[in-house]
Amino acid sequence: MRVVVLGAGGIGGSIGARLHQAGYDVALVARGPHGEAIRERGLTFETPEERVSLRIPAYSHPRDVTWGDEDVVVLAAKSQDSEAAARDLYAAAGDVPVVAAQNGVANERTLSRWFGRVHGMCVMMPTAHLEPGVVQAHSIAATGILDLGRYPDGTDDVDETLEGALRASRFECVARPDIMRWKYRKLVNNLGNAVQALCGRALDSPDARHVLDLLTTEAEAVFAVAGIDPVTDLEDDVRRADHLQLKPIGDEPRPGGSTWQSLIRGSGIETDFLNGEIVLLGRLHGVPTPANERIQHLMTHVTVRHLPPGSMAVTELLRTLG
Repeated sequence: MRVVVLGAGGIGGSIGARLHQAGYDVALVARGPHGEAIRERGLTFETPEERVSLRIPAYSHPRDVTWGDEDVVVLAAKSQDSEAAARDLYAAAGDVPVVAAQNGVANERTLSRWFGRVHGMCVMMPTAHLEPGVVQAHSIAATGILDLGRYPDGTDDVDETLEGALRASRFECVARPDIMRWKYRKLVNNLGNAVQALCGRALDSPDARHVLDLLTTEAEAVFAVAGIDPVTDLEDDVRRADHLQLKPIGDEPRPGGSTWQSLIRGSGIETDFLNGEIVLLGRLHGVPTPANERIQHLMTHVTVRHLPPGSMAVTELLRTLG
């Protein structure tokens, strides 16, 4: 098996780096200045324990890869880029197995328009990517928790093979036949990504917790009407256990999460596939979701105007949602 990572940012780059370090056959597909830096100097992989330059084969586009029968694609692009990535990949590689290592729950359905062997991956991994050619992974225990399974359900040999490779590469991984239940719980946990991007990194104030409660309460109400059954918070807590132990890299703690980082880089955001997923489900099933709808609108506003993270006080956000 060769793992071709399509989208080698914080998540994809860290997966590729750890698999490469463990001796697995890996290729990266990375575009723009990030891809150019990897091809020129190697992928710089930083953790609290090491800083290494890894010479991993890297390509700018799927059409540049020589594809083989044993290839498995780990798609780690942002959700808003999934359809374009799927079209490029299918044109270049045909019907390869694809693992969606992405937030949200819409990517697997999108990929299934082109690919017959689609897998979901529930990603819990504190990483950062703010500089071309550099990715950071901040956990010193397991690098991440990367459970996976076949979409819409079940497991197969791809899941089992990749589970073994990931477990041998400093990841926690279990092949799960109900992977989408885990991804729906992760979706709820990701509803606060936009709050962090709007209001700054800290989410531990009473006002911030109130905002998060508004968002998650709407999500749970939508799931109940839509017949969606995520794993419980308790199951999620038990799975996380103490596998993820964050430490600074040098003197720098981990920056904000993925949406915060997207605003810093000036790249697109995936709020439409996180809070926007709750809004969509609410409209389909007749459940009001005003808080998530407002968050989605605010994130569009800050993105269009190129505003930095922390452009709104959390007290102002709470008033806006109230």
